[in-house]
Amino acid sequence: MTETNNQLPRWARRVPKRKIRQLYETDAQGIYDLDLINEVGYALLARCESFITANGAREGELPCPACGETVRRVEMSREEVLHCSCGWTLPWVDYMRSMQHKQLYGAEPVLALFREYVRDFPRAGTARERMLLIDRLIHGFHWYYQQEDIPTRPVAVNLIEGKMRDVVAFLDRLTLGDKSTLGMREVRVEWEERLDVHPGWFPGRGDPEDK
Repeated sequence: MTETNNQLPRWARRVPKRKIRQLYETDAQGIYDLDLINEVGYALLARCESFITANGAREGELPCPACGETVRRVEMSREEVLHCSCGWTLPWVDYMRSMQHKQLYGAEPVLALFREYVRDFPRAGTARERMLLIDRLIHGFHWYYQQEDIPTRPVAVNLIEGKMRDVVAFLDRLTLGDKSTLGMREVRVEWEERLDVHPGWFPGRGDPEDK
């Protein structure tokens, strides 16, 4: 069997903290570095797409890693072997293992948030609009199924490298200044209010972030 015929899916990596830190430090000076905004923004977009694909695969539909054609699971069991008309084939258990321990799982509210970002970021016409989309995305939350007004964990752990406590502390320390993009300070206030719903869940708040 050739490498193409049993190719594993490739998942976009979570975005490094240093790039996001650099973006916020630049923005706080009132500077829109469009190249940096796009570098971070499209890295987040690729990560959102991987997250969406991984969750779609669990539900029974996935793009073939070899040709991109849609593959539909038939048996929906661990024993199933996936097949594509291009010749690609892979046991579902191997596909599933490729997703494990990569922070690629979430419920519909998170998927909706990520889909909106994937749709809106390329369409945004200005650097300011793109900066705001990035800011709102990384300060989003997972939500309870039955109580949509109660947030649980931040989606940033699915998007940014690091453990939960490190990522929360990192976001707490992102630079905001008088020249930061208009609207970001309001996002920060909302972020802090939502974290305060579960003060014992985030013991890393205030700890030095990873370098």
